[in-house]
Amino acid sequence: MTYSEKMLAALSNGQLETANKHYAWALRKDDDDTLYSLAEELYGLGFLKQATRIYKKLLAKYPDEDSLRTSLADIAIDEDDTDLALDYLHQVKHDSPAYVQALLVEADLYQTQELFEVSEQKLVEAYRIDPDEPIVEFALAEFYFLIRNYNKAVRFYLDLIKQGQLEISKVNLVERLGVSYAESGHFEQAVGYLEQIKPAKLTPDSQFELGFTYLQLDEPRKAIDVFNKLREQDSQYASIYPYLAEAQEKLNQLDKALMTLQEGLAVDQYNEQLYLQTARIALKLDDQDLAEKYLREGLSIDPDNLTTVLELSNLLVQQERYQDNVALLDQYLQSNEFDPQFYWNLAVSNAHLDHFKAARDNYLAAYPFFEHNEDFLKPAIYFFREAGMADETVAALRNYLAIEPDDGAMVAMLEDFEDQGY
Repeated sequence: MTYSEKMLAALSNGQLETANKHYAWALRKDDDDTLYSLAEELYGLGFLKQATRIYKKLLAKYPDEDSLRTSLADIAIDEDDTDLALDYLHQVKHDSPAYVQALLVEADLYQTQELFEVSEQKLVEAYRIDPDEPIVEFALAEFYFLIRNYNKAVRFYLDLIKQGQLEISKVNLVERLGVSYAESGHFEQAVGYLEQIKPAKLTPDSQFELGFTYLQLDEPRKAIDVFNKLREQDSQYASIYPYLAEAQEKLNQLDKALMTLQEGLAVDQYNEQLYLQTARIALKLDDQDLAEKYLREGLSIDPDNLTTVLELSNLLVQQERYQDNVALLDQYLQSNEFDPQFYWNLAVSNAHLDHFKAARDNYLAAYPFFEHNEDFLKPAIYFFREAGMADETVAALRNYLAIEPDDGAMVAMLEDFEDQGY
């Protein structure tokens, strides 16, 4: 047994002092191939300093072995020594057999720095030099998967699978391809690949993607089955809950959907979208008090979520709580992202509160956005008429009758105005 083998055996038994002794003897007595294998093993086990010492020893003896430089660069990246890593990599010449590997390591370095454009350039160059090397294609696929360019990732994963490459570096390529198809909106293709993987071998993320894909294919029962299994395995997987509730809602299981969302809020209590979704289910269950509770809790987390503001405003108008609605919306009047529906809701509320000027201003502000909306136009017509705003009344009447030409009362009103010369 070589000293390298003795060292690894000692490490596996937790005998660090013995391992260090065998390591020292390995440096003196073992042949170079054995030492290189030891360095690879030590690197994999996380003993970076020991691996570095061997690589440097071998590099001094074999200065043309650029693969040693790429290994040293890998270790430098792991130790956050960017300058040293680049120094090793830039020593690898273009005509070196290790140049492609150096490009891959450099691409990895730039990824860690989130310099994705530079990283892509290195990977594309490696692919141009050696397009038939599976590791290069895999690196490109993983890069595009990382930056969520799933359409490009599909190309490389699919090509690798056609070559018979189903797993590289413990990554299931069939699973990756299925997820990439799902994330790029190709749900039929996605489910075809994800269903090939035995459920026990699906990662939580891939289980989620399978459930999400079933939901997009309008198969809510299958989606519920997958999401429930994932929830049993990992109840803290927060992304499950909104989509499980959506699937239950599709089957009109509203009570279950509400319970699911409440469980989700216990897991992810700062997700304002969950509060909004829960409020909408509560409204479908005709529980307005509960809906308001969740809308206000959502606003306490993100006061600038205008969708939630609008949902709450609509509810207050529906409940004829006009003063509460005005108090809610007035604070958002100066917002750069002010929703036009706010003007409409304020117009209705102020009209009922006999705040004539505020109602007039808001009806006029809302009008350009809703001049072809019959639900807006009808109350606006009556307000404009009662306010003595004849020109505005006639314009609104004509727009309304273009949509609802058989509304006799409105036809008669317009004829009266036209008889007066308008």
